[in-house]
Amino acid sequence: MSGVYARRIRRAAVLAVSGALAAAATLLTAPTAQAALPTPVSAATARTYLTQLTVKAEGSSSGYSRDLFPHWITQSGACNTREVVLKRDGTNVVQDSSCAATSGRWFSVYDGATWTAAADVDIDHMVPLAEAWRSGASSWTTAQRQSFANDLTRPQLIAVTDNVNQAKGDQDPATWLPSVTSYRCTYVRAWVQVKYYWKLSVDSAEKSALQSVLNGC
Repeated sequence: MSGVYARRIRRAAVLAVSGALAAAATLLTAPTAQAALPTPVSAATARTYLTQLTVKAEGSSSGYSRDLFPHWITQSGACNTREVVLKRDGTNVVQDSSCAATSGRWFSVYDGATWTAAADVDIDHMVPLAEAWRSGASSWTTAQRQSFANDLTRPQLIAVTDNVNQAKGDQDPATWLPSVTSYRCTYVRAWVQVKYYWKLSVDSAEKSALQSVLNGC
């Protein structure tokens, strides 16, 4: 009996180690960028937030300039906001003494592409700066706009394919959503959370699009 018992113990130990190794391998191979964005609120919370946002026609773009939203400010040492997000959203990112990413791997959740050069990656403002301007930020102080443009706490900044970010431009979800449909729920949850936190308004078409996606989450 003691021999049988010992064999059972050894087999259980081997299975436990194998399971742990498999789990570790899964973690190492999973595209970490998918989890790098601060986790947005749940769909239920986003639906509640959406009902509390002010609905009104977008304001004018008159007077808007990206320079009014000082961005990529220094976060620590030589690292600015862009470099912090590149490091956060990438895998095996190596930075030089000036904090510039010299190598790494970035998975863009918007289009499913993977890049190995930081130059191919943009840091997208989930709620674009111009969209924010038309939704209430035109009345903010420069300090408020700077905080918004460099917000690492809310799900507002994410590393994505550069030309996809440029194609998005300043569009809201009524006219632009990620081509990867499985990411759209996360995208609109993040959008609503950012607008709710920063007390920005939504227009009727934007709200309708957000509701439509959220209802399928």
